[in-house]
Amino acid sequence: MWADDKHCWRVIEQQRVAIADLLSGLTEAEWEAPSLCAHWRIRDVAAHLVLGSRPLALGPAARAFVLAGGRYNAMVDRLTVAYADRPGADLAAELRAAAPARTMPAVTNVRNLLFDTIVHGQDIALPLNRSIAVRPGDAAAAASRVWGMGWPFRARRRLRDFELIADDIDWSVGSGTPIHGPALALLLLMTGRPIALRELSGDGIDHLRRRLAPA
Repeated sequence: MWADDKHCWRVIEQQRVAIADLLSGLTEAEWEAPSLCAHWRIRDVAAHLVLGSRPLALGPAARAFVLAGGRYNAMVDRLTVAYADRPGADLAAELRAAAPARTMPAVTNVRNLLFDTIVHGQDIALPLNRSIAVRPGDAAAAASRVWGMGWPFRARRRLRDFELIADDIDWSVGSGTPIHGPALALLLLMTGRPIALRELSGDGIDHLRRRLAPA
């Protein structure tokens, strides 16, 4: 399932506004709370979403890339954590202002930005026991993109023994033992968020739990 670029941008804008609304009501303790994104606080995820609305600044990016030993993910982490060191209210306001932006770092594209925005919104909302609504069709479009790509999630390889079947829209990928759940939960599963297990079921669920258990 795919969405055209115009639809992707509309969803990204809607998600940014919803995330900014949630962020605007957070306490200082909540800003510092762990997100679902490994090693990042809520404020770090918010900063990442703000930076995702802009072209990559070459100077800071080059310095961060060198300091990160040429590792892309480590570069992103350095830039994000540094940017997060500002008042939460400012981050929320910047994300709201950036909601209609149609710019992004040159290293990505709108389909990547779609799943990135949706997933990171859940990274913020779920650990705070809040919710950000995502339409099943939009979650499925994002999941299709993740399934079709390799790095960094390698979902097709990690979940090769399962057929993932959405129960809120006509959408499925893979082959093997069935796993059922909302399209959003399947997207979170594919992007490495074990919290998705609480909304999933099917003949393969015990196998999947063992697969995802820490070594």
